[in-house]
Amino acid sequence: MTKFTNGASIAVLALGLASGAQAGQFDGVTIDAKLIGGQQYEALYARIPEWEAATGAKVNIISKKNHFELDKEFKSDIAAGTTGWCVGSNHSSFAAQYPSLYTDLNGLIAQDSIDGFVGANIAAATLGGRLVMLPRAQFDVSALYYQKDLYTDEAKSTAFKAEYGYDLTVPETWAQVKDQAIFFADGPNFYGTQYAGKDEAIVGRYYEMVVAEGGKFFNDDFSPAFDSAEGKQALQWFVDLYDAKAVPAGTTNYLWDDLGNGFASGTIALNLDWPGWAGFFSDPSASKVAGNLGVAPAPKGSAGVRTGWSGFHGFSVTEQCDDKAAAASLVDFLTNEDSQKIESAAGPLPTRTAVWDYVTEDAKGDAFRTEVLAAFKETAKTAFAVPATPLWIEATNLIYPELQAAILSDKTVDEALADAAEAVDEMMREEGVY
Repeated sequence: MTKFTNGASIAVLALGLASGAQAGQFDGVTIDAKLIGGQQYEALYARIPEWEAATGAKVNIISKKNHFELDKEFKSDIAAGTTGWCVGSNHSSFAAQYPSLYTDLNGLIAQDSIDGFVGANIAAATLGGRLVMLPRAQFDVSALYYQKDLYTDEAKSTAFKAEYGYDLTVPETWAQVKDQAIFFADGPNFYGTQYAGKDEAIVGRYYEMVVAEGGKFFNDDFSPAFDSAEGKQALQWFVDLYDAKAVPAGTTNYLWDDLGNGFASGTIALNLDWPGWAGFFSDPSASKVAGNLGVAPAPKGSAGVRTGWSGFHGFSVTEQCDDKAAAASLVDFLTNEDSQKIESAAGPLPTRTAVWDYVTEDAKGDAFRTEVLAAFKETAKTAFAVPATPLWIEATNLIYPELQAAILSDKTVDEALADAAEAVDEMMREEGVY
């Protein structure tokens, strides 16, 4: 039986204080926090009372939302000057937008704690020489989850080869994913695949498909480059799947929780998704695909490039926090080795070197965990971050409605990408980027 248990199997880990904290050090302090919400994060948040008991402080979670909603809330707080809360969830794709919101954690976090993280993650969490967040065990790159029995059904294999001319095996390319998704689809009860359809979520997926097709999303000066042959080919993939009814009709409104719950319902054949879902998908009490679950590296586009849009979650401390030392202690605690072991037990990839070693060793003898780690490690070899501009999220807010318009046939692919590129170009010029 798999050891992925959303943290329950290692809840008895020794629970030390955050680096530098002393018993009762923060008696009477209340830390207001705005955190990302979702079932996959609750095992970590269950540790907060232990930090409270150890330090004497209290944590008041005043907001718990997905990153897209948090982003809107943070920007509203900045505009209104109401950034006195202390700890916020952060993400490498969003962090560059908030140059004045978060404080430099250098000097607030012990250096030996910082040195325990994977160097590349700390480098990406450092903007303008300021360490603006500590990474948690949520290094995100996507692999392909699939239902195994679809590939052992002889009737399906025979019918597929007769129709498409090649053997039905776990797909290695996105062209094969499209073929198989259309073949497997039998709506409204079963669909070949699904994708996030709004906000940065669909733009990120589109971005990595553009790269996999051999294109660029932005030029070196951050002018839009996606209105290209490769960009059109990438968008056509989404359009074709929607037109073929190989994806649920509501996919243009889906975000990550919708996708995770959809695949766990047993109604989706192939699902590109994040490592944090591995524990949920393999839990028989929560998922109908448990026991029938395979994981493979992300497929490649026509350029032979694997999709690999990546990033990582973290926690930050606001510049206006009244007790930065207490807030930094909480952030350190939520990202320390024990916390990362708990998160990694459910599938997420750690960002601390020692926890990578722990997870690798702990997975020995567990075929599914070994399969998961192998798939995500292979995908991570060629992973790439979002374009390095603080206007990334603003750009995605202009692009995603145009992608939706093409998917829903309100515009042609050419019209949608031309309009998206024009809007992004106008924004970049207005912001003085070029």
